[in-house]
Amino acid sequence: MANSNAARPFRVAIVGSGPAGVYAADILTKSQEVAGGDVQVSIDLFESHPAPYGLIRYGVAPDHPRIKGIMNALHKVLDRGDIRFFGNVSYGRDLTMADLRAHYDAVIFATGATKDAELDIPGIGLDGSYGGADFVSWYDGHPDVPREWPLNAKEIAVIGNGNVALDVARVLSKHAEDMLVTEIPDNVYQGLKASPVTDVHIFGRRGPAQVKFTPLELRELSHSRDVDIVLYEEDFDFDEASDTAIKTNNQVKIMVNTLTNWLVEQDDDEGRVPASRRLHLHFLHTPVEIVGEDGKVSGIKFERNELDGTGNARGTGEFIDYPVQAVYRAVGYFGSELSEVDFDARRGVIPNDGGRVLGADGTHVPGLYATGWIKRGPVGLIGSTKGDALETIGCLLEDRANLPVAEHPGEQEIVDLLESRGVEYTTWEGWNKLDAHEKHLGETYVPEPGIEVVRERVKVVDREQMVNISKK
Repeated sequence: MANSNAARPFRVAIVGSGPAGVYAADILTKSQEVAGGDVQVSIDLFESHPAPYGLIRYGVAPDHPRIKGIMNALHKVLDRGDIRFFGNVSYGRDLTMADLRAHYDAVIFATGATKDAELDIPGIGLDGSYGGADFVSWYDGHPDVPREWPLNAKEIAVIGNGNVALDVARVLSKHAEDMLVTEIPDNVYQGLKASPVTDVHIFGRRGPAQVKFTPLELRELSHSRDVDIVLYEEDFDFDEASDTAIKTNNQVKIMVNTLTNWLVEQDDDEGRVPASRRLHLHFLHTPVEIVGEDGKVSGIKFERNELDGTGNARGTGEFIDYPVQAVYRAVGYFGSELSEVDFDARRGVIPNDGGRVLGADGTHVPGLYATGWIKRGPVGLIGSTKGDALETIGCLLEDRANLPVAEHPGEQEIVDLLESRGVEYTTWEGWNKLDAHEKHLGETYVPEPGIEVVRERVKVVDREQMVNISKK
């Protein structure tokens, strides 16, 4: 039956409250078709965590000042009151596909990508080999990860040349007291404070002109107190494609110039008192094996690469070993399969056509849509997410007249369903209470006698505590 009931709002559920989900909701409410009065829309945003914002809260290093700007923008959208927020509600556990179908005319999945992409090399399962995304979840105070992290290595390898790799390496090498101005929980501060680390090595497969991080991320490395950046002249290889990229891409030019200047300045630093910690940047290295001893990481082996003229790397047959006691892989994020939705296990996404979810037969499943990383994979920055949401919402509005009509379109009925199942859901009003509580913790925080620090907030980590504070 087509969605021809014009007497009631068009009901949309969005699963995931990170930037992708919030932008989709915002674009839908502001679309000309909706804002012009042709469509009345009612949007419910479901989030598996008690707090909103997804990877902005649980996937970005806390010492990034730009987080505040992104969170403020998302807050303004949800604070308008025209989008309902249901936190601590997990799709596939608390709500099924049948539930969403019965209560909404359309469903948008914006669940992102939160797992580590795999790295299939010998030794990856050794004690001391970790996923970068797991470490990020720990230092960001994710409610579903252990409170302790084994920070007992003096020498550490981080595999990857993207922003997450730089985040992981920077947090590992930074002095704990310099992280106190951020929102890290106390258990993270205590863990970083006890770390004996002296050297963190970042390894990339290609050259300086092919790195995937951004100039801002790169420059932040140099802001760490008492941490020397170490570069290696033999890693600075530029082929024809590199030269072209430097000439035509301003971002590449900035990063190559920054790295080259650091290399030159490093050679001029003779006589300077060395820092107590070092952050090494290596290029043209492909990991081939994590070496172990007694079941624990004791080193890592790489093959040296050379550029092939197109900007890609090829092995030289030369191998080099580095003594390390921990390895972090930060080679990308990967999406998670969702109940009753087809999944592309190779790419880690929901199969889709412009945001229209596809079934096993390759045709659009009416009423189902996807946006963000679960739609396109873990690539692109915030600007890409906005454009991505715009495409998905365009498809949704195009299809609206032909979508099946929800059986229970009332706004109260989904609330009644959650309460009948005993789901301890949180609301936007509840988030504002938790937000105020975390800010109060920041104002009153005393890490230890003799240390004074001004903190904007301290994250509450325990899920039950987050829910209780939200529901006071």
